[in-house]
Amino acid sequence: MNTLTHGNDHGGHVGTAGMPLLLDSAMGIDGDMHVNAMDSAMALDDVDLFGDPVMDTTLDNPLNLPSRPEPNKQLQQRLQELRTRGCCQGIAWSRQGTIASVTKDGRAIDLRFLRSRPDNGAWELSESYSCSNTLSSPVGIISHLAWGATSSPELAVIDTVGRISILSFSITLNRCYAVRKWDLDPVDDLHAVVGCYWLPLALQPTRPFNVFYGPAVWEETKYRYETSPVLGWGPWHPNPAKSALVCVTTNGLLKLIYSQHNNRVEETVLELESVTSSDDLITHASLCSDRNTLLIALATASKQLRVVRATLQWGLPQQADKQAPPGSMPLSPSMKEKHVAVTSWLQHGPNEPALDTSMAQLSHIEMLPPAFVRLPNNTQHVHPPLVLTVRSYLPPDSSPYSQDPQSVIDRWEILSDHPQTVHPAFEQLGAKNGSVSVAPPTMARLRKLESIAVPKIIVSISMLQLGKVICFTFSDGTVQYRDRLTMNEVYNEHNVNSIMSLHQVGFQFTNDTPCLQSVFSPTGCSFAQICEDGEVKWNKMHYPMEEFNVAMQGNRHGAVLAALTVAIAAASQNNCDDVLAIARPFAENPDFMYAWLRQMMTALKIPVDYSEDAHHDQLVRNHNLQLCLSILNHLGFRGEFQPRSFGSKFAMLGLNVRNIVILITIASNMPNTLKEKLSPLDEPEVVDTLAGCAKWAVDLLSWLADCLFQLADDPTFMAILSDQKRFPELANYLQSRGDVSLHLLLCSSTRGFLSAACRRLFHLETLSRRANNFYEKTAQTQKDSDPAAAAARPTSALYHAYQKMQRFTSSSLVKVNMFEELVNQLGKDIRAAYRDSLSGLVNNFKPPPSNNPQQAQQLLQTADEQMIKKAQQHCELDMLLASNPPPSFREVIHKFFTTSIAAFRDQTDSARLYFSNFDLLEVEDDPKSLARRRAAGQYVDVFRRAEMYASSNGEISQPPMVGVGDYRVNGLMTLSRNLQPGGAGQTNAAGNEAGAAGAGSGSAQLLGHTAAYSSAVPGWRRCVRCASVMEDVFGHRMPGFTFVLAQQRKCSCGGNWGVVLKSDVHP
Repeated sequence: MNTLTHGNDHGGHVGTAGMPLLLDSAMGIDGDMHVNAMDSAMALDDVDLFGDPVMDTTLDNPLNLPSRPEPNKQLQQRLQELRTRGCCQGIAWSRQGTIASVTKDGRAIDLRFLRSRPDNGAWELSESYSCSNTLSSPVGIISHLAWGATSSPELAVIDTVGRISILSFSITLNRCYAVRKWDLDPVDDLHAVVGCYWLPLALQPTRPFNVFYGPAVWEETKYRYETSPVLGWGPWHPNPAKSALVCVTTNGLLKLIYSQHNNRVEETVLELESVTSSDDLITHASLCSDRNTLLIALATASKQLRVVRATLQWGLPQQADKQAPPGSMPLSPSMKEKHVAVTSWLQHGPNEPALDTSMAQLSHIEMLPPAFVRLPNNTQHVHPPLVLTVRSYLPPDSSPYSQDPQSVIDRWEILSDHPQTVHPAFEQLGAKNGSVSVAPPTMARLRKLESIAVPKIIVSISMLQLGKVICFTFSDGTVQYRDRLTMNEVYNEHNVNSIMSLHQVGFQFTNDTPCLQSVFSPTGCSFAQICEDGEVKWNKMHYPMEEFNVAMQGNRHGAVLAALTVAIAAASQNNCDDVLAIARPFAENPDFMYAWLRQMMTALKIPVDYSEDAHHDQLVRNHNLQLCLSILNHLGFRGEFQPRSFGSKFAMLGLNVRNIVILITIASNMPNTLKEKLSPLDEPEVVDTLAGCAKWAVDLLSWLADCLFQLADDPTFMAILSDQKRFPELANYLQSRGDVSLHLLLCSSTRGFLSAACRRLFHLETLSRRANNFYEKTAQTQKDSDPAAAAARPTSALYHAYQKMQRFTSSSLVKVNMFEELVNQLGKDIRAAYRDSLSGLVNNFKPPPSNNPQQAQQLLQTADEQMIKKAQQHCELDMLLASNPPPSFREVIHKFFTTSIAAFRDQTDSARLYFSNFDLLEVEDDPKSLARRRAAGQYVDVFRRAEMYASSNGEISQPPMVGVGDYRVNGLMTLSRNLQPGGAGQTNAAGNEAGAAGAGSGSAQLLGHTAAYSSAVPGWRRCVRCASVMEDVFGHRMPGFTFVLAQQRKCSCGGNWGVVLKSDVHP
């Protein structure tokens, strides 16, 4: 028996109306006519309800309507996973740039990251690195990945039975350490995790908010970049550098997994719901922070939506010691729950079609925190928390109707305005007792908002722009942005007057590929997706090539710059490599590169004027300046052994000298809390590293001197300096020569780095001289007392390291103290030029009339200082971006070359400078030098500043690091204490204890990698942004070296490290 039905082709309610037709070959019809199913009778498919033949034209689809594609089996399986339980996100993107994804078999994790290709600088998704043999489980498969927000990213790996492992990526993007293993977790389906949440990092008490950048608003002739504060709420870990993982299980438990003050990982549990039957099981959960509490949305098997508020107390004493470092107190956390509201998550809207029973199954749930909106009167309005759910319908293969896939988005606001009523009897009782009745507090309720139907299948939900925008990713690979408050679509139209997204100025995602899962980058400008075949694909925004040339002109050029500026500003605290990948095609135009950086420094308000005698600490800690130099360095990078642009060479040298200053400072000035445990200058590996840094810095000073001497001998250059009319040609001429030496000295920021490097070199020279004197006196004393034993005793590795340091610092072709005097004198002349040239601006300023002379004078003085600072900032920014120095600098530069350089040259061997080898600096970009370095496979270790070599067959090598021989003899552990005033020594036992702690072994274990990864022995790290390399050093037990190495967690340009294979280092 078959039943024919007529349905609604538009996806509405399907009705079943028809008549049964009983056809059988043995059944006849009364009369002379008989029907046989195998005979000439019409087939059932050729008969309509009234027995007439079906028109052929209908079967041939004369209207050419598009046929509905058959549902993909992988998508059906993925949708079933989403409906079964929450926490089944198989791909996640960390703030530092690691893309972790579950392998096809669900037994391991693949790690990827964005990288700039070493051969041409173009961006791509790296190959996969399998990180975890120990994560394979014979019980279940890996179901969920979630990244924490710590600076050393932590990845929570959760399997189908709720076991949790936490991996730390403290050094590189593709190597992890297990800080928590799941071996001791129970194997029970009732402990399956259906919702998890990493606590946010604690904000500074002086600034308890996050800065929201944007939009860029057009005002007459330029864009103004707005910023607004967004309050940040806890709870958070007492240690500002740590987070904690909160999980909800299917049996109603709330788990808190946290790190103790001694880095031991512990957990505590709270029962949220009492599960007594299968209907009480929790299928999906979502958490968020709200006013220092946790707001939890729970969806149960009985289609209930429950909201619970949990408070978290860390068990710290009320009167904690203010002198104790943050997070140094033992923790004893406890949690309490309070039920807020309950309703049913299955509430059909008036316009919602009931397509199928599958629409009564939940696929997503999101708990959104309160949202702040700034009103026109400059006050903020708080919108209540929001619960968002998704129910999706995918037509089955057997459906004979042309129905479209559909997702329904439901929303509930959590309001606290529901009044409580008191029974009149209680009011009468209060009146009799003479007491005044008090209105009971209001109750919370869930207010259902209008549902939204989308004719696609939602596979992922992402929160962008600090929760202001919700992004839905669909199974066909497309994305949709909606406002968090109104749920209206945004960024779907061009708008150059108020720019908040790259979409508004013409950027768009291309090559939409059907996917099962997706995750957005920290910037929201690209996303990674797991395709239907299980492969991971990276999709970034592109600017239409047919409009590329138009975008470089007129107002559209400014709009593109503003959109990229807003994107990079919003991601200044996160990894922003995908924004660089989007902007790189524009870098072919050098004007674009400098214009973008100028906009960026304006939006972020980055100080670049360090012309006054300020402490170098402020300059070194200017991380936004490092970011701008890093972008300048990358956009001018054309590949290894290829000439860099003028700006890239300038930025590369500035970033490297900054990094050397930091390393020498860290090794020489230990924090007071670590002086008793660590003494880096008593370890030969540290001293050897500092010796390499000293050699690089000495070579830089020598190279600068040689370049300045060549400029002094250049008649064209000197003619430009001698003629005021030709002075505007200076910057263009220097760029044509590719000579950045003068700009490095004129810019106050890079001049400050050079001055700091000179002081550090002088410090290392003094330290190495004292150390060698100490060793020589000790050896002479031992020789006088026992010549035979002294001759048999081997020379310590630490002595060899200090000899190497002294050799590098004392044999410089340029006297460091004289070069520092040269730099300081130039700085004085520049300050005088600023003062003389900017005094005219001050004299032209007229303060408003005032009856108070003292107030008028103070106002005039304040205005003078602001005008001068603003003018100096403008001049410094011009020189930093390779523009011409201000006209007032002509006399300063002319005097510098005719007087200062001439005197300095008399004290220097110019011939030795000219024929010196500066390969360590990697600045020689003539074809012959580049070809020689390529043929030799020559690289420079960014950390040790030593040459490394890679042959064409993939063999990589580097000079051996100074060994860790027996140098702790005869009291040599106290060497640095004896050489530095106020220093502190340590004992052997203290050193061993510090070494065990500093190496970071403890409970952490290095996870194994695949055979492809292990082939990189000895391994290298490569910066994913600038392609610099360093030796892959890890696992050392020397505490001082481990501490200093920890300062090199990132490249000198601020990019992240990735451990590379042999194939990546072929010359």
